[in-house]
Amino acid sequence: MPNVSANNLLVKNYASLVSIGTELSIIELGRKSLLGKARARPDLVKRFLDKAKKEGFLKTFQEAMGRLDNPVPLGYSSAGIVVEVGRNIHKFAPGDRVACIGAGYASHAEYVAVPENLCCRIPENVSFEEASFGMLGIIAMHGIRCGNLTFGEKVAVIGLGLLGLLTIQILKAYGFMVMGFDIDESKVEMARKLGVDAVSSDAEVFENLVDKYTNGFGADAVIITAATKSDAPIHLAVEIARFRGRIVVVGVADIHPDRNELWHKELELIVSKAAGPGSLDPIYENKGIDYPLGYVRWTENRNLEEFLRLVSEKKVNLEQLITHRFQIEEAVQVYENMMSNRGGPYVGVVLKYSAEKEITEERFKKIRETLESSSVTLGVIGAGLFGKALLIPALSKLSDVRFHTLSTSSGINAYHVAKKYGFENVTTDYKEILNNKEINSVFILTPHRLHAKMVIECLQAGKHTFVEKPLCINEEELKEITGVYSSLANDEKSLPFLMVGYNRRFSPHTYKLKSFLSNRKDPLMIIYRVNAGFVPPEHWVHSEEEGGGRIIGEICHFIDLMIYLTDSLPMQVYAERVSGNNKTIVNDDNVSIVIKFKDGSVGNIFYSASGDKAFSRERVEVYSEGKTLIIEDFKNSYFWLGGRTKKFKTLNQEIGYKEELSHFINVIKGNEKPKITYDEIYYSTLATFKINESLSKGTVIHL
Repeated sequence: MPNVSANNLLVKNYASLVSIGTELSIIELGRKSLLGKARARPDLVKRFLDKAKKEGFLKTFQEAMGRLDNPVPLGYSSAGIVVEVGRNIHKFAPGDRVACIGAGYASHAEYVAVPENLCCRIPENVSFEEASFGMLGIIAMHGIRCGNLTFGEKVAVIGLGLLGLLTIQILKAYGFMVMGFDIDESKVEMARKLGVDAVSSDAEVFENLVDKYTNGFGADAVIITAATKSDAPIHLAVEIARFRGRIVVVGVADIHPDRNELWHKELELIVSKAAGPGSLDPIYENKGIDYPLGYVRWTENRNLEEFLRLVSEKKVNLEQLITHRFQIEEAVQVYENMMSNRGGPYVGVVLKYSAEKEITEERFKKIRETLESSSVTLGVIGAGLFGKALLIPALSKLSDVRFHTLSTSSGINAYHVAKKYGFENVTTDYKEILNNKEINSVFILTPHRLHAKMVIECLQAGKHTFVEKPLCINEEELKEITGVYSSLANDEKSLPFLMVGYNRRFSPHTYKLKSFLSNRKDPLMIIYRVNAGFVPPEHWVHSEEEGGGRIIGEICHFIDLMIYLTDSLPMQVYAERVSGNNKTIVNDDNVSIVIKFKDGSVGNIFYSASGDKAFSRERVEVYSEGKTLIIEDFKNSYFWLGGRTKKFKTLNQEIGYKEELSHFINVIKGNEKPKITYDEIYYSTLATFKINESLSKGTVIHL
């Protein structure tokens, strides 16, 4: 059962609708070989090659495989009963009947966790099966709205699959004259039964029908709901549209019409995006922040309410569209039949779920027997792309480590990753890890906003704790962690080892550079240049509540490396940022920072998201006692000593991931002493908060 966050509802599904075109295309892509996937997405291949040039082929390949290995839940339209609501949900309550929409949310599963704006109450006289059509219904509805229709206009619909048949019914409900076309005669016959004004499976006959019903002027709008790689639908649409008419593409088709044909009629070509305003907007969908009705009348949620109203008033007939009903247990065979063209023709395919099955709080599941005991028994919380692509694979290669339990908010993700890397148990409730006495060590790989809370809980539970950076996202959280750590530090024997994922201090390049500083007496001058790459301002990492911003989330890495090289703690910071529009250039992503250390060393961090991603990402320069020491992207290092140059190169980018994990495990085993102290973690974290303060006040800030 998935975990319920503050902005989500937990829904027990009673019905879900198969979106045949979308889902079969996902399966087809998944079945392709690596070469086939590359041919299907040449844009991603180019990004892969650019990244490999900078960071090495092996590391980039591992990250790419991690992304490709991400399981994709099928389905995006379902209906059921609310079981539980998050603390920020006030619109719904347990027991409500709701329609759910959204890819990755309203999936084919017994239980789904869905954000508030992707749910709507079901009218009393609408069944779960009918409500499960919600997403397809509002995709059709938004396509119609994109046509900017006015009363009395005449509309042609090309493609009479499920989306096309819904489009016809909605248009008829609003009083439009509708003409339909599909090459499949069975779908043409279904459209006739649903009340289309004119319909044909022959393109020439259809053109004549449009001429007849529009008095030779052509259709005011043409809506393409076909799913094909052919360009035939767009050419037919151009042919039957009137002068200055509109063509709306809702389905998937080749949209490369002849320019002269468009020019001759001054046609407007519109591609409809999903279900309306709010679609794929993380602030609207994930955070539940609605658009004001006065400015955005028809959001995807309001479209869903309207679609269910039409169904409730029997202006849209869904019963005739359901050609197949199956139990969820039959789903695998159903997809195999559809892929093999057996048992069709398929139009409306509904998956049903047992209403009698009791609701159980099953958030923990054993998937493998214990093979052997170990001095290090791990619980891992979180398995996002970074964790799956780099940290968990590196962890799995360490010897004498027992993979006890993996916890993620999604059951499908937890099960998939756990099976792959040999975890014994999976859970969607991370407190199962805290409460398990067998587990002595925890890795926290969750979003930034959860780090502080989980670190405190792990320490209080007596668990050795590795948390991916940052330690926390504000000064109040840092004070709370420090208070807990200090109270535990009174008994050194029972003090858990706390480590933050500052991997760069563990890189072989860093070790090599520091070896040339072993006997120094003078302070260091350090320049750390970071070509970070642009991240759009709406990304979660910029959110104060979610990621804390890139200064907190990333610059802590570079401060820690300076602490390690100087063997000293920062005492003051001063920062300046660019004065841009905070859109095409995000101001806090383009900063110059000066840090003064207690030993007299000075570090300068030049962090910019405005450069070319093809250029090297990180360069560290250290100057001291006649030496110049440089690390370039943790792949090539150059050391100038007494007029001579030494080089250190690695085949791939060696940024210290496997070394930091090995150190954490060895400390727990008693084989190594900690190479990072809580003071260093505290000051690297505090410095990021003081950098933000310096940016706000324009002054030097003392730590």
